[in-house]
Amino acid sequence: MAKYGKWIGAGLGFALGGPLGALLGMFIGSALDNVQIINPAQSDYNPYKHENPSIYGGRGDFMFSLTVLATAVMKADGRIMRSELNFVKEFLKRNFGLESTREAMSMLKELCNREIPLEKVCNQIRDNMDGPSRTQLLYFLFGIAKADGNVSSSEIRILEQISNMLGISNSTFVSIKSMYYDDFESAYRILGITSTATEEEIKKAYRKMAVENHPDKVGHLGEDVRKAAEEKFTQINVAYEKIKKQRGMN
Repeated sequence: MAKYGKWIGAGLGFALGGPLGALLGMFIGSALDNVQIINPAQSDYNPYKHENPSIYGGRGDFMFSLTVLATAVMKADGRIMRSELNFVKEFLKRNFGLESTREAMSMLKELCNREIPLEKVCNQIRDNMDGPSRTQLLYFLFGIAKADGNVSSSEIRILEQISNMLGISNSTFVSIKSMYYDDFESAYRILGITSTATEEEIKKAYRKMAVENHPDKVGHLGEDVRKAAEEKFTQINVAYEKIKKQRGMN
């Protein structure tokens, strides 16, 4: 059986129990090799200071959650094409490297044959993972959905369901969705506002998005995840600069 140390990495905690733990069971023999298990209730480990320090989720929890939810998104239209798997493989390779991609694809292919209790999985993630990490999960899921160049209506529906079940606000969902669609209104939607917003409202929205989406907030999940968060952060800045230029703002 394949090793999953690179993909799951350090920080397996809440994913060892509940519905995620049941899905992880098929990999458990090899998944625990060279993996650091962190129990938030018994550890002083606090990589980022949240309002509730017992809720953050380690890298392993994040990566396995991503694998399970990505599988659910891919299955949304009732079938998974080989070409779709190839697109996802390339997406993962760009974000996480070749070795991690091999491990992730091995897990994903096995998960494709399993029933995923989506609502229960999302509830477990929502109750145990901090907000910035959940937002980053959604950002990755949109990237995976559009890996083949198109996000189908069935994928949009399940992404919206996942977002709601993860406790992510509608404005954040629309913001992330707009990062994958470039039109006149997308820059405003990325900031969570409309084109009728005043200059002061635009500046306030930008400051709020910049604070909420700072890459440091997911730094504990690994450099590759932080790098993707930097890309998301850059898109927020690009949207702001586009609006400023359009309006002649200082």
